Amino acid sequence: MKILGIDPGLGIVGYSIVEFDGEVPVLLHSGSIQTQKGEKESARLLEIFEDMTLIVDKYKPDCAAIEKLFFFRNRTTVMPVAHARGVILTVLEKFKVPIYEYTPMEVKQVLTGYGRADKKEVERMVKLSLGVDVLPKLDDTVDSIAIAICHTRSSMVG
Repeated sequence: MKILGIDPGLGIVGYSIVEFDGEVPVLLHSGSIQTQKGEKESARLLEIFEDMTLIVDKYKPDCAAIEKLFFFRNRTTVMPVAHARGVILTVLEKFKVPIYEYTPMEVKQVLTGYGRADKKEVERMVKLSLGVDVLPKLDDTVDSIAIAICHTRSSMVG
């Protein structure tokens, strides 16, 4: 099964393609969609839509695991992130990709056993899960891998 892991954002969308055979997750590809801060929001959302369309069309994932928004400390960023997430969900729906949503706390709980684990602990568990020593530099991309791995350990995988 090919899982598209997604960490949504307006400035950066982290994504990864993780293959899971029921035993060990394997990272096939990862990257980010980065939009320009100075552009108007609608142009940035269109860029996310077009890039996500290319990614889904190229990798043909069996399902997508995406971070769910449940609470935001910074109220100024919640709406743009929600808009980006809506665009991404639209692309997934267009391609009829089943969507599974996980809160950051759920991802941390599944990967580390502790819902309030820090980034370093999550990174360590992602490395262990994949059997690698090095991860992508961008936190958003690493988060997308963590979300995909979380899905491999979910009761919804079958």
